[in-house]
Amino acid sequence: MRKFILACLVSFSGMVSFAQLQSPEQFLGYKLGARYTPHFNVVNYFRHVAANTGSQMKLEQYGTTNEGRPLVLAYISSAENFQKLESIRLNNLRLAGQAPDKQPGDVNAPAIVWLSYNVHGNETSSSEAAMLMMYELANPSNTKTRDWLRNTVVIIDPCINPDGRDRYVNWFNSVVGKKANPKVTTREHMEPWPGGRSNHYNFDLNRDWAWQVQIESQQRLAKYNQWLPHIHVDYHEQGINEPYYFAPGAEPFHEVITDWQREFQVTIGKNNAKYFDQNGWLFFTKERFDLFYPSYGDTYPIYKGAIGMTYEQGGGPRGGAAVINEDDDTLTLWDRLYHHYTTGISTVEISSQNAAKLVQEFKKYYDRARTVPGAEFKSYVIKGDAGDKVTRLQTLLNKNNIEWSYANAGNYSGINYYSGKSESFKTESNDIVINGNQPNGNLVKVLFERNSKLSDSVTYDITAWSLPYAYGLQAYGLNNFITATNKNVPTAPGVITGDAGAGYLVKWNGLHSARFLAALLQKKVKVRYAENDFSIMGADYERGTLIITKTSNNALGDNLRVIVQEAAKNAGVNVTGVNSTFVDKGYDFGSGSVRPIKAPRIALLSGEGVSSLGMGEIWHFFDQQLDYPVDLINANDLGRINLREYEVLIMPDGNYRFLSDKNQNDQLKQWVAGGGKIVAIENAVMQLSRADWGLKLKADDDDKKDDKKDNKKEDYSALRRYENRERDYIVNFTPGSIFRLDMDNSHPLAFGYPDYY
Repeated sequence: MRKFILACLVSFSGMVSFAQLQSPEQFLGYKLGARYTPHFNVVNYFRHVAANTGSQMKLEQYGTTNEGRPLVLAYISSAENFQKLESIRLNNLRLAGQAPDKQPGDVNAPAIVWLSYNVHGNETSSSEAAMLMMYELANPSNTKTRDWLRNTVVIIDPCINPDGRDRYVNWFNSVVGKKANPKVTTREHMEPWPGGRSNHYNFDLNRDWAWQVQIESQQRLAKYNQWLPHIHVDYHEQGINEPYYFAPGAEPFHEVITDWQREFQVTIGKNNAKYFDQNGWLFFTKERFDLFYPSYGDTYPIYKGAIGMTYEQGGGPRGGAAVINEDDDTLTLWDRLYHHYTTGISTVEISSQNAAKLVQEFKKYYDRARTVPGAEFKSYVIKGDAGDKVTRLQTLLNKNNIEWSYANAGNYSGINYYSGKSESFKTESNDIVINGNQPNGNLVKVLFERNSKLSDSVTYDITAWSLPYAYGLQAYGLNNFITATNKNVPTAPGVITGDAGAGYLVKWNGLHSARFLAALLQKKVKVRYAENDFSIMGADYERGTLIITKTSNNALGDNLRVIVQEAAKNAGVNVTGVNSTFVDKGYDFGSGSVRPIKAPRIALLSGEGVSSLGMGEIWHFFDQQLDYPVDLINANDLGRINLREYEVLIMPDGNYRFLSDKNQNDQLKQWVAGGGKIVAIENAVMQLSRADWGLKLKADDDDKKDDKKDNKKEDYSALRRYENRERDYIVNFTPGSIFRLDMDNSHPLAFGYPDYY
């Protein structure tokens, strides 16, 4: 009797809980699409659903943005699946060969669908759609979704980029009137700089899946790789005149993408098309959005065994709450979010209908990766004598769950990445080995391939990223696997060795060295650097070595060692103490060839006319990676700034109006003549070359030909067919090339490099 009463109470409790579940409109107090919902209220709605959905759904905060906003995931399935959610996750990792217990997995398991919304902050409709999606999955009266969840787990990230989204939403809500103005030329359709697309540091988070530079990506991917879903959808928006885009993707497909992954994209696309045709909504597939570059929200999941897809709705920052497009139709926020909701529901439906096959093919993907690596090489050896560049590579491998180990001493033969020739080489204990026969073998192939194989040259983004080249590492590709049993980790950096009676030395060999220097300069420590190689106390040091003498820092007394120790620990560098400034070979530390380093005062141009992404990567470098102060100055305010307060002015990619002003141009030249330094990047270099700064650009071959044929008969072969306009444009566009450069490593800018890169 007690058990019966308890069962009734539990059942009644669940009914009451569901009865309290509110729709987004009921909870927010306005109809979805009537206005934009700030992130805090999106999260509040998800919390409401979690609190009122019995035993089927939970909300988890997996991280926090730079501006302190919560990053959350919602998990929902049937009550039966929900009770064993952790077992489902662990079993899925077993299927992928990535579970800690190394046990085999069971293919009789639910499909896992992960829906990611709003990676680009000003493509705002998708977070609105996420709330409707969450409601319908949790709605007990929706018999279809209840049926799908019996064999499917759905994971929803309602907003990957809350900082960027709120930047747009707060601006839009501040400029829109009582009624939205659909005229595209009005203020509410003209988003100001820097826009909401990017995160706090103006990074494009949809290019950061593999690299995980940004905190949002790091936190999200740590959780993603604990689940490894079978389906992943990345929600976006495009121009206001574009119909909806969904899978299948466009060529080029990377060659590691399996036939099954290709086929099921078509299956999903046809199911989406069914609903769009029923509603009379236009769409397109197989165009523009290819599956090649590994750091997108569709390709990265593909290389992790999933069916990864991008869904694109027309709208974006010019969409506002309503906008009249070129067809003279009014595209509303409701239209946009409901289209996204429809593809989400369709994707869950078709995934549920094919759940068994999805799980089986997921297992096959990883089985093949572990046993039949299809890469050019079976293993890779990275030489460990490259300073912190190796450490940074190891960090990246760890973030992506790529297995590696330290090498045993031995003799091998392999292809040298830089010479392209087969060479014999020896491995040492600090070299690292990456074998291709591992669960993430396909991702290893993609990230380490020397030459990308393109089935179509018309591609959406970067086509070259090989990690040994990107990090400037000496690497070898081998045609055999290497048994690497050496688990000895080299001595952890951040220690001071030797008698430091006279001072300290730190080799200049990477970002960690620069971070160490930045910390010392901010503590008013006087630092010098060697312009030439030298030897002291039986050890050799290359040019660029940092030298901190006690004589130069008498004012700090015993606190000098404390500062050096703390900076070394935080930066991850090793410090060598020396008991004399007399060198065995080279120039003594009092020589004019051992030069002092002055802490530079740096200004970084930002604001209107400056590439927000270009500025953002520099800002992030100084603020997060180097931890060195930089003043952000609006480019339009430069004429009112006293440049004598700075030694360095950084001009990111952009279009600078002040370079067209003779007075400002002359003032800037005077500042440079007085010792100021300009660091110009991309289009800023082009502008300086046109503003009589003495910069010479190599003339294009086409320009040279034009000069020679001024008096010749017209050549009509230069005419191009209209239908080939996109392909012809690509000819002059280089989205990804890797060049070997000869380096003058006697120059301070190249200290720490070999004579090539």
